[in-house]
Formats: sequence, structure tokens, C-alpha cells
Amino acid sequence: MSGLLVKPLRPSPAGYLGGALAARTGDETAGPALALAGFAAAGSTSGAAALLACVTVAAAVGGPVLGALLDRSRRPGRLLAGALALYTTGLGAVLLGLGRLPFGVTALFAVVTGLMGPALSGGWTAQLPALAAADRMPRLHGLDALTFSVAALAGPALAGGAALLFGAPTAVVLAAALVATAVPVAWALPPARPPAGGDAGSGGPRAVFRRRPLLRATVTSVGCAAAQGMAAACVPALGARALGAPGRGPLLLTVAAAAALAATALHARLGRAVPPARVLGAGALAQAGAWAVAATGGPAATVVAFAVAGAAEGPQLTALFAVRHAETPPRLRGRVFTTGASLKITGFAVGAAVAGAVASRSLPAALLLAATVCAASALPYAARRTRPPVTGTPGSRRTVRRRRGLRRSSGRP
Repeated sequence: MSGLLVKPLRPSPAGYLGGALAARTGDETAGPALALAGFAAAGSTSGAAALLACVTVAAAVGGPVLGALLDRSRRPGRLLAGALALYTTGLGAVLLGLGRLPFGVTALFAVVTGLMGPALSGGWTAQLPALAAADRMPRLHGLDALTFSVAALAGPALAGGAALLFGAPTAVVLAAALVATAVPVAWALPPARPPAGGDAGSGGPRAVFRRRPLLRATVTSVGCAAAQGMAAACVPALGARALGAPGRGPLLLTVAAAAALAATALHARLGRAVPPARVLGAGALAQAGAWAVAATGGPAATVVAFAVAGAAEGPQLTALFAVRHAETPPRLRGRVFTTGASLKITGFAVGAAVAGAVASRSLPAALLLAATVCAASALPYAARRTRPPVTGTPGSRRTVRRRRGLRRSSGRP
């Protein structure tokens, strides 16, 4: 019995998903919790916003570096566990520094914490193929994406509930505790498989931009993330317009998260019926239509628009994971996933900043801009569908090989 307790066991896919859910819920809890704690300590919105910006910007920068380290490590799970432990420690340091240390020092703690952020998203997902056979991956892609939707729904609620009942510092402690519970699962992940030759010189960004399927998926996902940031920046104004008060605006995000959760669960069962490329393109167009409706519609239409946007976003994330797993060599998987996560974080932040400036003058213009960005992000897949097929045409490789075979069989050169 004692030997079983000492020897680390290889986690099952269910254990992996449990660890991913805990870590991602902690991450989704940490953002609102830090904002609430910063506001309580500084007494102003600017302090809370600055703390949140430090964490977000650092996450965008740290992804490629963390991915390279994961790909080069013989035990990526242990490196991932270290990143989670550092994230947990950083949250505690930020909490202890608020009100006790100069704000610049506390902001530095937030930057170091944010550097580990991609470990909770792309870093986890990159380890999934080592736990299951290839024929189980489509379903596991859906379940892995489902953890993002559950975390997005539960995290803000946990942060708000803990802060309301016990104070803002307790919300930060809860976020750190959730991330800490995932550390043993990450530590027990299996070692990396010996990589095949030929990929040593490529980095994550280079792999993304050189492989057309990865580039298309990345462009679409980053464009949609930018549009989601624009919509998030408009939430307070939409709450005032559609729900009667700015404070009710976050309820629209809850509607979107619930719709994403339901759609992702359905897609996990039926995902093989639709190619990932079609899901990515159609999801972008659906979100474009939703933001256009939110720009011009009334209260009920706005709620429906956020539900449609969430329902499109959930399966789109599953499809994105499927494309990355299929098109990325194992040696580059960590770099590609963390680079993709960093690009999405950057897109979301840029979109929120742009929409904040536009929405101060015209709320419909900001939402129509989000719709335009989403529609434009679907163009790579529209161009792909309209390209004429090459198979069977007079100059195609298959036709040339067939003609050569006929000539050889007839004795002609």
C-alpha cells in the first residue's frame, strides 16, 4: 500500500482532464480575483486594471519561450508542474504585496505570474496525445475544449462569490488553490517520446507560419479572439442598454459561456461528422453575424446574439485543437500550442483596447467592427473552398502518373 502511495502513477485521460479543469478554473478565477483585490487595496479602477494588464501582457510574451522549454524537456510534465507551482506562488506574492509593498514591485510579481499563463492552456493541451491512442483523440479534443468552457463559466462566479462572502483576498487564495491541485497531475505525466529528425531547427512561430493549415487556423482563431475582446469591452455599455444597468453586463458573458459549454458537449459527441476546417470557418461567420445583431438589435436580440456567439466559439476551439494536433510534429507541439495561446491572448487584449476607444464614441460602431474582424478571419477558409480542385485535371500529378503507366503498359516511351 505504501509503495502505491509513493510511486507516481501515470494519469488516465480522465485524470488529465480533471487536472486541466482545475488549473483552467483557477486561471479564470484569478483574473477577476486580482482585479477585485487590486481595487480593494488601491481604491481605484486604474490599479486593478494595471494589475490585470501586467498578467495578460506577460502571458502573451511567455508562450513561445515556455513552449520551447516544454518541447526540449525529457519530462515536460514536470516542467509543466513547475510552471503551475510558480503561477500559484506568484498569485500569493501579488496578494501579499498589495498594500504592503510599492505597487511597482507587486506589478513585477504579476508579470512573472503571467509568464506562466500559457502553461494552463496550450501547455496542458500539448501533452494530451501522450495519454491516448489516435482514434480517441477527436473525442478527447472536445472534452479538453469543454474544460475551457466550464472554467470560463465557473471561474468568475467563484471569484465573485468568494469575494462577496469572505473578501477579495480569499478569492485570490481560492484561485491559487485550484491551480495547485493540478500540480501532482502534471508531475505524473509521461516522459516525452524520442522525437523524429528534421524538426530541430523550427520554432513555434515559424511552424505556424510555414504550415498552411496551421496558419489558416491561427488567423481565424486570433481574429475571433480579437472580436471577443471587442465585445467584452462593450459589455458594460450593453448591460446598460439591454439589461438596465452596467453591472448586469457580465450576465451576457455568462450566457455566452453557458452556450459554449452546451455546444462543446454536443460537438464532443458529433465532432467527427464535420471537418475541423469547416467548423473554424463557419464559427467565425456565426460570430460575425451575432456581433452585427448585437450592434443593432434590442434587449432580447442582444441576449440571443451572445448565446449564438458562445455556441459558435465552443466547437471552434475543439476544431482548432484538432488542426494543431494533426498538423504539428510531436517535437514542436508545445511551441505551437503555447504560441497559439499567446497570439490569442494578444488578439483579445488588442481588440479590447481598440473597442474601448471606439465604444466611447459609438457602441454600435465597436460591435460592427467586431463583426467585420470575425468575417475577415473566415476568409482563409472561404478562399480555400473556392479554389478549383486539382485532382484529375489534365496537369495534375495523379493524371500524369496514370498517363505514364498507360504508356509503359503499351510499350510507348
